[in-house]
Amino acid sequence: MKNKYHLIAVLAAAALTLEACTSRIAIRGNLPDPDLLANIEVGHVNKRDVGEMIGSPSSVSPFQGETWYYISERTETVAFLKPEVLERKVVIIRFDDKGIVKEKKSFGLEAGQDIEMVARVTPTAGKELSLIKQLFGNIGRFNNAGPK
Repeated sequence: MKNKYHLIAVLAAAALTLEACTSRIAIRGNLPDPDLLANIEVGHVNKRDVGEMIGSPSSVSPFQGETWYYISERTETVAFLKPEVLERKVVIIRFDDKGIVKEKKSFGLEAGQDIEMVARVTPTAGKELSLIKQLFGNIGRFNNAGPK
């Protein structure tokens, strides 16, 4: 009887351990429905109509908001390993000065580029404190008149 409970406990622990190793799919971003996106005709639709059709963009260009970006990504994570990007889509809609769509583009994962981060640090002008200045710099800077 004791061995039976021991076996059940071991099997339950093994099942929970294996469950933790299953992959998790995560979808992030805002990608419009392709059918709705097809309704956006270059030269005929304005910003307000685009917003009503496919919703607000994931990002807007910082320069006068003439370009809207709809970005979506699907990743798979297995246990504690680094997530793997399965699919990435970017839709770019550019507007002219009158707010009418002048260009519509779509990009996938294959169009992405890896960018290496630079580890350099830009020095800034200012006060550089030595260890001694940091330790003894506050001596005499306090007011003796404390709360009464």
